[in-house]
Amino acid sequence: MPHGAMPPTPYGRFALFIDGSNFYHTIRELGLHVDYRRLLDYFKSQGTLVRAAYYTALLEGGQTPDWLIRLTDWLAYNGFHVVTKSARVFVRQVVDEAGEPHLESQVKGNTDIEVAVDMMTLAPHCDTMILFSGDGDFLPLVQAVQKQGCRVIVISSGKTAVSTIADELRRQADDFIELASIANHIRMPDRPVTTP
Repeated sequence: MPHGAMPPTPYGRFALFIDGSNFYHTIRELGLHVDYRRLLDYFKSQGTLVRAAYYTALLEGGQTPDWLIRLTDWLAYNGFHVVTKSARVFVRQVVDEAGEPHLESQVKGNTDIEVAVDMMTLAPHCDTMILFSGDGDFLPLVQAVQKQGCRVIVISSGKTAVSTIADELRRQADDFIELASIANHIRMPDRPVTTP
């Protein structure tokens, strides 16, 4: 099929890109416990999967939470391409609202560049790119992928206490899927959604 022609299924040849940190904060806010096998099956029913990728930073020195290590291991053995990057915890001095200095721990490390490289590399082989992130930093990436002829679907949520979808990203996407609207298709069957 020529690149840009209408695919025979809703997504045609497609790839999933999950920004792990952004996705984690969104599903936590929604009270959604995701079953990643169901998530993959749900999207596979919409087209031909080229790649499903999950991106996350891992803390150095054994500080990564056990649940995240278990999740990335499971994903790697069950159909996901897992991309990790070392994150560093550093302490810096900040001044609070009262003008008092104190030390604050912060984590530095994200996988935006890795997502961007993979999306640009796969764009010629896909009809649709599905990005699980509401991060406005991805706006130029979405525009670049669209210029290559790919449809871009962004999945995030506007139903969290503080919206996790940047308005400019939502406007640029060819389609936006509210995560809460597909919750029943991707949640763990025994864990109901506890939307705030």
